[in-house]
Order: sequence, then structure tokens, then C-alpha cells
Amino acid sequence: MRIDLSASRHPEPYYGRFIGRLTKYAHGIRGEVYAVDESTVFVRGFAYDGTGPDAYFWVGDGPQPSPEGTLVPYPEDYVSRDPPVLSAHSNSDILLRLPAGKRLRDIKWISVWCRRFTVNFGDVFIPPGLDPPRPRVLPEFKRLAHGLRSGNISVLDAKTFYIPNLHYDGAGPDAYFWVGNGSEPNPFGTKVPNEMGSLNPLRGYQGEDIEIVLPGKLTAYDVDWLAVWCVEYRHNFGHVYIPKDLDVPPALGQTKITTSSTTSQTPFSAANNCKEILDKRLQIKWEIQGDHVQITLSARLRKEQYMAFGISGAEGKPAMLGADVVVAYWDTRTNQPRVADYTITHLAQCDGERGVCPDARLGGTNDAVVVSGQQKSGVTTITYRRPLAAREPGRDREILSARSQSVIAAFGPLNALAEANAHSFMDTTRADVQLDFGAQNDNTCIGLAELDEGGPAPWPARLLAGATTFTARIGPAAGRRGYTPTTGHPSWGIAWYINDLLIPEIYVERGKTYTFLVEGGDDRTNPAKFHPFYISDSSEGGFGQKKEEEQRKQRVFAGVAYDNEGYPYPTAVGRYCEWAHKSVDQWAASATFEQYMQTLQLECAEGAPAVLNWTVAHETPDLLYYQCYTHNNLGWKIHVVDPGTPIPYPDKSAIVNSAERSLTLTSLVILTLTLTVTLTALHR
Repeated sequence: MRIDLSASRHPEPYYGRFIGRLTKYAHGIRGEVYAVDESTVFVRGFAYDGTGPDAYFWVGDGPQPSPEGTLVPYPEDYVSRDPPVLSAHSNSDILLRLPAGKRLRDIKWISVWCRRFTVNFGDVFIPPGLDPPRPRVLPEFKRLAHGLRSGNISVLDAKTFYIPNLHYDGAGPDAYFWVGNGSEPNPFGTKVPNEMGSLNPLRGYQGEDIEIVLPGKLTAYDVDWLAVWCVEYRHNFGHVYIPKDLDVPPALGQTKITTSSTTSQTPFSAANNCKEILDKRLQIKWEIQGDHVQITLSARLRKEQYMAFGISGAEGKPAMLGADVVVAYWDTRTNQPRVADYTITHLAQCDGERGVCPDARLGGTNDAVVVSGQQKSGVTTITYRRPLAAREPGRDREILSARSQSVIAAFGPLNALAEANAHSFMDTTRADVQLDFGAQNDNTCIGLAELDEGGPAPWPARLLAGATTFTARIGPAAGRRGYTPTTGHPSWGIAWYINDLLIPEIYVERGKTYTFLVEGGDDRTNPAKFHPFYISDSSEGGFGQKKEEEQRKQRVFAGVAYDNEGYPYPTAVGRYCEWAHKSVDQWAASATFEQYMQTLQLECAEGAPAVLNWTVAHETPDLLYYQCYTHNNLGWKIHVVDPGTPIPYPDKSAIVNSAERSLTLTSLVILTLTLTVTLTALHR
């Protein structure tokens, strides 16, 4: 072996064309990004704290990262139906393959993006005119002996050769793939394993397509030719030269080619489609599979309650009559998921001839088949399949794959026959909902909050009453002890800390004026640290990211103004202060919130808080929410009461007697209530 490794034309290690470094906005994002080839990027030394609830690699062609992007699954070979949420990394090397045939020239940026809360954690922009490395096509093998011939050979990356339509009679007694230096193949070369990774003498090939990989640290830049060489007789059966101006992708494991000599093991790939309807209480995932569609329904169902979904009886509106729906529920008698194909011929309970009836009860066929189901953390999830075609005219409606169509959904109780019973007006589709069953990556889901069973107990709720001045800062959501178990809503890792308490319930009196000193961030270029404070009747918040029709559904009571053209803007925009972790998140190890606060430290940017003064009008509703203008699910409740109204404490008779269960607002300056111990201490 006499190959000159010093002849390499690229510095080692070589990762491809340098794109840039990920800009860190939140969650410790770090990494250097390289163009491996026109559809693959390599992120070297990637770091991310893993606490975002719905974070993915994300690409797009807009001027800035936005929801109008495309998810890049990582790892690529996931086996679950949905791409996995990005996990924590400290110094990982990551290979990303752009999905859906996209190439680097089709995108302008790569981001670590939280899909649920539309937050950019970090990004890098593709330089204009970037010319990524590309595979190089070479001539075919020179035909010298033993019937050796092939199609044009390709150098796929720095270590991988693709040899199509290979013919060789296998008669050479000691023949191998062989690489080396010099003007002609010679004995001073190196054996290259065959397509199976073996160094046994070559067998015969009859028009097969194969892939071979150079051994050890050897690369295509280190050699001058590839040959089929007989070692025993020092004979060249045929060869191809490797040009000096080679500029192929680095060999980082990205090359996966299906050849006629290998078995393709394509990872599971599913359409990433998800939509939430019925006030985001019902989540629908779907994928067309051949002549069927597979649908997954998820919701928080009560005992003996069903969820129904299907094709509307009329296009352009939510028509129950004539609809073709599937009713899904959890059978408590057998502890199994059930689905049934229904036809709706009358808005009444099924009488065996008409009404809301299972097809099977009317002499038809139940075309819905259960695939799987589970009940976890209060969420029932049922997956089923049904045909695209309308197999029974008059009962079934066709599912279209070329365009969107109107769909309907409902929740309701089961009757004694385990059939769908009447539902309330609020539990059915009230406006036209369009669904494109043939879509790919149509995902607008925020997600149903799930709490792992058997985890640590959540901390008791906190109340703030009697105060007229509040500080509003950002801090961690505290996993399964904090925001999500308190609110039942999903969290993206941060929440409001009011007077340095994690999302307390605030009590205010009508007619009084309250001051909020807001430190949620004023840098609009960094959305992960831009959290204007406002007060609304929305339990979700995020007024600024909503469309105009969605904004009209919210009533805003403080923190939002309108410019001369009628566009809203936030008014409570102050410096950024965050209760940050001293090390890693210690929520699981902190039995109390007070212990948890000892693991945090306050970090504030330069500047001043925003001052938001709010006078509570007499007609203000009883329940409002303090929220973030730019993101969903950071805040919690504000209770609005009349002067002198007692505070309704939870019924904890073991802690206080009935005479102690209420205190007036005017009797306190600030009350921090825990549901376990604080009241007892308060009345000593």
C-alpha cells in the first residue's frame, strides 16, 4: 500500500461548503452548518437544551423563519408515525436531509423552530450563490479482460463509488476492486471491499448496480484510479481515472443508494398532516395510504363519550344531514377502542331505519377499521382506516385526494346501545371546515397537553390578592410541576412570573387601578425574548400572532393599542428579565416552588420596565387572563371581583375550618396561598 494521503485537495476533516454558524436566540442553540451536497446539510457541534415542547429543524424560502416552512425530520430513520420532537444535544454532529425533494437553492434559511408556539430558537441563512459539492460522473470501466464493462461510474461522495450495470465473468482467481496512484493501475494499490463489505475475491456480475466504499481514511481525493485488479497475476481487467479537479460531497454517512445487490431499508415515512377543530379540542391527523385514508383522532373524552369526524353532507357548510362520519370511542366494558361508520339521514337518534345510525344497523357495511388506540394522561387517541371511495351510494361519501372538502366533527354521549346520542350546539362544527386529504405537511396543530402518569406531584396553586403593583417577568415553566398541570395547557418552556411567583391567580377589584411593571423583553428581532404583556379574555393569548378574524374573537382590556391605520401594537414592552437556571432544570428534584426558586437566578438586560396602568371598569367580566402578546400560553387567570368580596379558597377542611375558608381582599397586602400549608401558618 503506497497511497500518498498528503495529496488530498481538501483539509481534513472536511464537512462540505461552510454555510455559517447558527445564531442563538434561545435554549442554548449552537452549531456550525455546512452544505454537504445540494440536499444535505451537516451541523457540527450542535447544542440545544431540549426543553422546547415542539421543536424541529425547519427550512423555508421566506425572508425570515416563519410558520410557512417545512419540517426536516431528525433522526431521519424514525419509526413512529410522527417525526420525533428534537431532543437535547450538547455537542452533536447532525446530518439533515432536506425533505420533499427540496434543495439548498430552494431555501433561504435553516432554523430550530418551535412549531407549537411559532418561536425561532436559532437560525442560519443560506449565502446567495452557494455552490454545494456535487457527485461527479466518470466514464465507464475501460474494457480490458474477463468481460468487464459498466455504465458511467459516479463518485457519490469522498468515499463512495456507484457502479451501474456492472458485468464481470468472475473468472479471475484473485480479483478485487483496487485503487492507487500513478498513471496506470499497478501492484502498489489498496483492496476495496465489495458491495457487501467483503474482501473475498470478486464473484461474477451480470448487469448489477452496486456501491462500494473506500476503506479506512482513504478518500477519492487520495487516489488516481479505480480498477478491477488480479493480485495473484498482477493483471488489470479494466479501470477508470479519477480527475484532479474533483469536488464531491464529504463522506458523512449521507449517501444511501438502493442498488440491485442490496436490500433497501427505507425508514417509515408518513404525511405530517394535523388539524385541530372544535375550539382546538379535537385533533385530527391523516394520511392517504393507497386507496384508503388513515385517520387519528385525539381528544379529552369523558367516560361514555364519543368523538365523531367525517365528510359534511353538503360542500361549503357543516351539514349533518347526508353526512358520512366515523364515531370513535373507548369501550369501557372491554377496555378497547371502537369505531363505527355512520350515516345521518335525520337529526334524531337512530330508530333502526333513519336518524344518526351505524351503517351496519341499516344493513350496510362498517367500512371503518380500528388500527390502534390508547388512553394516556386523560387523552383518548384512536386511529382507524376507511376507503377513499364511496362503496355504498346513499350511505358513503367519497374522500377526495385532489382538493379540499368540507368536514364535520362532534362530541357527544353514548346511549345504552353504545351508539351516538344527541350532542350540544357547542360540541359540533358550527362553521365550514375544509380539509385537504391529499396534503403533505399540512400541520397547524398546537397539541393537547399531556401529563405523564406517576410523575412528581405538581406544586400547589398560588394566589395574589390585595396588591396594586405587580412585576411581570419571564421564567421556566417548571415541567410537570408548574405551568401545564396548573393550566392544563401545553407549554413551550417559559411562563410569566408575577411578583416572582409562577403564574399565580391574581385577584383585582372593580374600580381600582393596578400597575404592572413589565420585563418581558423589548428586542423585536429576537422573538424568543420578546414577550409584551397584555390582559384579555383569552385563555390562550398570543394576540399579535392571530389573524384579524381571530383577533376579533378576543376582548383586550389592557396592553394593546391601535395605530392610525387600525393595526394593533403592544404597549407593555420593557427590558428583558428572566429567572434563569443556575445549571440544569431542577423542577423534578424540587419538592416545593420555594426550593425551585433557589435553583434560579435573575438575569436582566439593560433598560427599564414598561409601566402598564389598568383601571378595572365596573363592567369588566369576572374572569380574565394575563398573557403574552406574541406567543400562546404564558399566563394565567385574573379574577375580577367587587370590593369586599371574599376569596374562595379550595375546600381543605383538614387545614382550616369552615369559618376560615375566606378572607376579604382588603384584609391582605399580598397573599401567597399554597393548598397544603400556608393557610394554617397565616392564621396562627
